[in-house]
Amino acid sequence: MKTLDFWFDTVSPYAYLAFERLPQALEGISYSVRYRPLLFGALLKHWGQLGPAEFEPKRAWTLRQVHWQARELGVELALPAQHPFNPLALQRLALACGDVDGLPNRRVVEALFHHVWRGGGADASDPARLQALQAELRPALDPQGGEVKQRLRALTEEAIALGLFGVPTIAFEGKLFWGLDALPMLRAAMLGDAWFDGPWNEVARPQPGVRRR
Repeated sequence: MKTLDFWFDTVSPYAYLAFERLPQALEGISYSVRYRPLLFGALLKHWGQLGPAEFEPKRAWTLRQVHWQARELGVELALPAQHPFNPLALQRLALACGDVDGLPNRRVVEALFHHVWRGGGADASDPARLQALQAELRPALDPQGGEVKQRLRALTEEAIALGLFGVPTIAFEGKLFWGLDALPMLRAAMLGDAWFDGPWNEVARPQPGVRRR
């Protein structure tokens, strides 16, 4: 059985769509998934980037595009009342519900994504909704406790060290696959496509000739 690491932040609609689409994209392949929460904002800060929803033209395009993609994929999606929002409480709750390995299972991650993207357009950060979600999930650890906070920091630092720059990112055998549209590429790699033994490294060799910062 092949093992994947699915790095996510619930603030990302692309992560939500990739989460929903993953079983269909990898149909027929035997695999297991470790769901790894991180803070997308920390990745952006590390690499000196703005998020796709942090400047207006791209924010508007992103929300239009994901709505269209959801329709094409047959995935239910309702945009939250505010976006971007602070996902910290949800990311901590994910880890507070961790299983034996300290990571959340698919059921927990699904509940978190649905809270944001199937909430009927409600505010994902609404305290009453967050309290109800926590009551539903019944975490074993305190989401505001030091152990959970440290674990989320450690996972985010691990992601940065691995070279992650966005979500969703799926790690497979040392290779990183970023974005919803990378799912077919991931499938090819998992099926042993020879391209990943040579061109994968070769095509990334050219160095940038211009740097704007």
